[in-house]
Amino acid sequence: MADTKQVDETADAKQAAKAERRAARLAKQISAFARQHGGAEGQIAYLGERGARIVLVGEDGGWGDLVAPSVAIAELAAGKAGITVHETFDGEFAAKVRTGPYEWTRMAGIQVGGPKNG
Repeated sequence: MADTKQVDETADAKQAAKAERRAARLAKQISAFARQHGGAEGQIAYLGERGARIVLVGEDGGWGDLVAPSVAIAELAAGKAGITVHETFDGEFAAKVRTGPYEWTRMAGIQVGGPKNG
């Protein structure tokens, strides 16, 4: 019985260490984005089995996203990076996003009669 408990504890410790490393890598990417864009804020969205999406919005209106294997790892990474995390992607936070011609063309292409994107 003791052998099984030791194996479980070892597996749990390895899994926790792996999650910590993944969160540290994501935090590094989030911090790099924040430096490049004069600061950043984020929002975490659950994606189901795929994990969680971290949407980042810079102070300059630039935006991007990352995918974490779980919401817990996404939250840990955001905490390590020291960014503000919003509950929802709306209001003043969403209004900070600046889109360019590429995004507008892509959105218009979805509409009936909009420009075609190859």
